[in-house]
Amino acid sequence: MISNYIARAQQRLWATDTDNLPPIERLGIVLARLIYILIRDIADGQLTMRAMSLVYTTLLSLAPLLALSFSMLKAFGIDGVLRPTLQRFLAPLGSQAGEIVDIMVGFVEKVDVGVLGVVGLALLIYSVISLIQKVEAGCNFIWQVRKPRSLGRRFSEYLSVLLVGPLVIVLGTSMTASVTSNTLVNEITAIEPFGTTLYLIGRTVPYFLFSAAFTFLFMFMPNTRVRFLPALAGGLFSGVLWQTASYGFATFASSAGNVNAIYASFAILIFLLIWFYVSWLILLLGCRVAFLIQNPSQMRRSAEPPRLSAEQLEELALLIMALVTHNFINGSPPWGVQRLGNYLHALPEHVFTVVDRLVAQRILVEAGEDRDAVVPRRDIDGISINEILEAVRGGDPSPLTRPRNDVPHQRVQAVIDRLNSARQDSLDNMSVRQLADKKLEFLIETDAANPGRAAHNTLTEESR
Repeated sequence: MISNYIARAQQRLWATDTDNLPPIERLGIVLARLIYILIRDIADGQLTMRAMSLVYTTLLSLAPLLALSFSMLKAFGIDGVLRPTLQRFLAPLGSQAGEIVDIMVGFVEKVDVGVLGVVGLALLIYSVISLIQKVEAGCNFIWQVRKPRSLGRRFSEYLSVLLVGPLVIVLGTSMTASVTSNTLVNEITAIEPFGTTLYLIGRTVPYFLFSAAFTFLFMFMPNTRVRFLPALAGGLFSGVLWQTASYGFATFASSAGNVNAIYASFAILIFLLIWFYVSWLILLLGCRVAFLIQNPSQMRRSAEPPRLSAEQLEELALLIMALVTHNFINGSPPWGVQRLGNYLHALPEHVFTVVDRLVAQRILVEAGEDRDAVVPRRDIDGISINEILEAVRGGDPSPLTRPRNDVPHQRVQAVIDRLNSARQDSLDNMSVRQLADKKLEFLIETDAANPGRAAHNTLTEESR
């Protein structure tokens, strides 16, 4: 009975056309779909597995990260704020957080980066960069980006995060602490209703600070263009959820007497691992929200993309080649794979599948600093339509079955030969240039208004 009700509710949720709904109802449907997808992703295990991987990497990189941060803060003369910052982050662990902070700060203060030597410093930086690289890999997985940043970009951009990140975090913590300890602020707090107002503001400020930090991460970490509003939506989701989870986890840690009884002195380590896991999972979920807001076509009931027919694959391949060739002929910037999917309203999985086959058949070549754009590999007059169709029709070069000289095999092969011959004759070695060259308009039925030229102008504006 309950299962039937849930099935009908799911069917109604995904069958509803949101385009014709009022804004409030549309927002409710979108939020319900988001919640459904996030729960499904957690149950699927991919995000949880990456969160656990990040926990392991965090344990290996935490001490080097703190050592580098402490060295930079010490150079600016503000190393005294390291302890309050750690206490703020580990506050959900309750009264035991102070013990971990003392251990971390004591270890970091004994590390002298200046005497590590070249090899030691390189290992220190590598362990820290590996953590950022793991975060980027998780965000790229969510955004369906197959290629990470180039080695040069990783070094420069990761180093910027390592230099600027600790200073920004410490600056925010110092500003909050200085405001709360200000004499004038304390006097105003004693006056109502200003006291209650300032108290409420103080309780909500962490939500805004963490939301801003998550928004920056969601715009920076994926190796693709993330618009501000989707990143802000994901940042608000993660910021609010993280701050709320910190209060809930603090309550759990203070009342979990059974865990303390079972694990004894190891209980604090268990709590630390769980909190790291919750924090990374919240970050990945917020990144997922930003991806779904920017790509609403990815909000679908099934986790697996729909399978394309052979005809649809061929159509997608010809469309991709037409767009790539159009920009190549007109000197426009090359198409990126992500942008191709957005323009064609095609799923990234399908676009990547077709592009990979065209690259493997040496029809397209990857270009750009991060090799995230595609251009024709050969002279476009020498690339035939038949060659493109064969590229997406082809699979594993090994034979599907062992050939036999019997009547069924002979007749099936005869049918396939007739189909291939008919396609070859009908296309008559047409080149890919004829899909995109504005001078060859016989592929488009034009009328007095010349819609072919209007379509060409629209395409030029979109591609730029």
